[in-house]
Amino acid sequence: MMKYAINISIAFFLLAILNSCKVSDYKSDAQPVSHKIWDELLQSYVDDEGLVNYKGFIKDSLRFNEYINILNSAHPNKKNWSREEQLSYWINAYNAYTVQLIIRNYPVSSIKDIKDGVPFVNTVWDIKFINIENANYDLNNIEHGIIRPKFKEPRIHFAINCASASCAPLRNEAYTAEKLETQLEDAAKKFINNPSRNEISEDKAMLSKYFTWFKGDFTEELSVIAYINQYADVKINEDAAIDYLEYNWQLNEQ
Repeated sequence: MMKYAINISIAFFLLAILNSCKVSDYKSDAQPVSHKIWDELLQSYVDDEGLVNYKGFIKDSLRFNEYINILNSAHPNKKNWSREEQLSYWINAYNAYTVQLIIRNYPVSSIKDIKDGVPFVNTVWDIKFINIENANYDLNNIEHGIIRPKFKEPRIHFAINCASASCAPLRNEAYTAEKLETQLEDAAKKFINNPSRNEISEDKAMLSKYFTWFKGDFTEELSVIAYINQYADVKINEDAAIDYLEYNWQLNEQ
């Protein structure tokens, strides 16, 4: 009976976490925004490997905060924004707000060292520091409450960055509606063929934990191996041995 009660408690706890990520559609008349400032900042302070010069962002805080204010001023909506404009906004927003969280707490060895709320319950991704047209969000809301359920685009996992060594690298250009498809394809190819994220051979593969954490996102139409083989330079056999690399949460700093 005790074990049953504990299992029920865990189930309700997990359900509460999932519910906390859900986001209702926000009513807005805002127009699409420019990501030009973010693009310039990324070119200045992110290298080709996706490593970030956080000290540079801190020194350029006036321009960075100008971009954050642009994000805060305009909530994406179906009325005035195309799907590509909405998704580009949310990818850029997730990445920019993550940078904001790091530089607010800098120096820090790992994003997971940033604490708030109840220990072992609330994480850094539950900190509600984001305000977009009076809608309050945390990073979990953006990723799991908006991007994943509303766009159903698995390539976003190669585009959003969690400020850690094993995350998808932060792209050193802004995502834009005009280039979104090309950018997502490029991000997928680079992530899957990056030996620090995935070690691939025909008969054996050590994969990023993305492919087990978010397996359902990648397998709506294909197996994980079939999905990866769309982008992999070396194709994995369907009967290959699959395991997962340890995740490195060290800060993705230059």
